[in-house]
Amino acid sequence: MPHRTIEELIAQLEEKRRAVLAGGGTERIRKQHESGKLSARERLERLFDPGTFVELDMFVEHRCTNFEMEKTAAPGDGVITGFGQVNGRLAYAFAQDFTVVGGSLGEMHAQKIVKLQDLAMKMGAPIVGINDSGGARIQEGVDSLYGYGSIFYRNTLASGVIPQISVLVGPSAGGAVYSPALTDFVFMAKGIAKMFITGPDVIKAAIGEEISAEELGGAMAHSQRSGNAHFACDTEEELFATLRTLLSFLPQNNLEDPPRTEAGGDPRRTDELLTGLVPTIPSKPYEMRDLIVRVVDGGDFLEVHRHFAQNIVVGFARLNGQSIGIVANQPRVMAGCLDINASDKAARFVRFCDAFNIPLLTLVDVPGYLPGSDQEFGGIIRHGAKMLFAYSEATVPKVTLIVRKSYGGAYLAMCARHLGADVVIAWPQAEIAVMGPEGAANIIFRKEIKEAEDPEAKRREKIDEYRQNFSNPYQAAKRGFVDLVIQPKDTRPTLITAFAMTATKREQRPRKKHGNIPL
Repeated sequence: MPHRTIEELIAQLEEKRRAVLAGGGTERIRKQHESGKLSARERLERLFDPGTFVELDMFVEHRCTNFEMEKTAAPGDGVITGFGQVNGRLAYAFAQDFTVVGGSLGEMHAQKIVKLQDLAMKMGAPIVGINDSGGARIQEGVDSLYGYGSIFYRNTLASGVIPQISVLVGPSAGGAVYSPALTDFVFMAKGIAKMFITGPDVIKAAIGEEISAEELGGAMAHSQRSGNAHFACDTEEELFATLRTLLSFLPQNNLEDPPRTEAGGDPRRTDELLTGLVPTIPSKPYEMRDLIVRVVDGGDFLEVHRHFAQNIVVGFARLNGQSIGIVANQPRVMAGCLDINASDKAARFVRFCDAFNIPLLTLVDVPGYLPGSDQEFGGIIRHGAKMLFAYSEATVPKVTLIVRKSYGGAYLAMCARHLGADVVIAWPQAEIAVMGPEGAANIIFRKEIKEAEDPEAKRREKIDEYRQNFSNPYQAAKRGFVDLVIQPKDTRPTLITAFAMTATKREQRPRKKHGNIPL
């Protein structure tokens, strides 16, 4: 047999490339578009900087012969893997291709993902998984389960080492949901993303409950109710733009600091409008986000978990060009009380920031933990302890600003000095006490109130007395638990100075394998 010429070999290469680039073919891509979904390659184009994506393992094929699978062509085995640049920095990504055997996961499909995970870990760069799959490839049996297990194992090894982000832009059911659950952030596109362990048909057959796929596992179901999703986006374009923004706040890995940018405004800027933003009446609500955007660079705040546990706000911003994570009570929802879901949400976010060297700003206006038997039986003690654990464990710079109420155990949970806050700042209207003045006065002065000619007048008098003497920032400041009491207008320059002072922080902890967070 004569040797082929280089021209013939190149022609063969290009023919094979065209076959893979065509995915499942024109008709299946058309159906993908008709269902309101981008193709896998279009998604990668929106994630990476133009012209930077390099595809790996393009010519991988499955080797299954069960159920006549040898007759089924699966270009790239239903997943596209590779690397490129996002915002000019290295990142890895895989995108399941629903047009190729439904994006189902078999042995070689999984091995492509596993190889990419290993590369991302070695090079210390983020990895993004774009999920659009019919689930395990049943024809490959236990090889599919082996594939999932290998991915989960690496998700766990990579946790806290490199940022891991999951994108759901199609179905994800059964075992397929656990890789997203093990990653740091989950994005879902409204209307097209579905995620559940057992689908509506199985639920109806098993327990007789009727529920739609959207109600059970849609983007808002997981963003609002379960908390499994961190971002719910109206379109795929919005999703990938938000994902790129998220990556701009994060370091490449746990050994780097987050990237710095040009300062967004004068670091010495004061703001008189902050003076009247927070009412001095403790029970009067206001919007905590208004405070955040007035303080951070350019008013730019990327909120995480916006729809879940709305009594607490978490997200990323910058101060003088430095990435920070923000945890803040939200007085407009449940008066800013901490409950089970808020505790989980905050603790998870704090641990992520600590793993990736992102300083933490905690904005406090909290009346306490939410009372009630539902909370007690649901494990508020255990869940609330997660916040105590997360803040105590965190060694990144921690700055706490008490803007109004800070009572009881919730005072501690919101990163008090005693949980390792490096700098604690208070506004003049801050009330720091074991409990609110009303409850405290009723207990301490119970006898005086009961014996008074006008018990209600005496009660109001004692409440005011307690507030004047104890519900203020100065009792805590006397003990050194509050470092600075400042005018609200000086908040931005004070915070910038505090984070600059803590930038060289080094803190050693006892050697151990790992702690036992109260899960």
